[in-house]
Amino acid sequence: MSILDRLVQNPLGALAVLTLAAFLEAWGDSFFQVGFYRSSGPGRVMALVAGAVVLSTSGSVVNVPRWDFGKLLGAYVVLFFLMAQLLNRVRFHQSPTPPIYAGGALIVAGGLIVAFWKP
Repeated sequence: MSILDRLVQNPLGALAVLTLAAFLEAWGDSFFQVGFYRSSGPGRVMALVAGAVVLSTSGSVVNVPRWDFGKLLGAYVVLFFLMAQLLNRVRFHQSPTPPIYAGGALIVAGGLIVAFWKP
């Protein structure tokens, strides 16, 4: 059993891995934002390559553990939304607008339902 497998057996460890993967996914997407819309020349190429590397890392982090990803999808979507908003604020200096807060509340509510509703 790998260290990562042992880590995700603990609920806090699983949350940490999901948070890291969500951060990496949002960060990788932000490199593409920079590459497509905010840079040119070699800076564009570097941003797009960095985005590909970071997104590959994100996919690896979230898929290496042997867990039922469908059960954790609700939590992951919420974490991805939160990480995307954090990076949007820190990296692009843009604050959430009222529609983002309203939609985000629905994302969080939906994520909690998916993650914790016991049929």
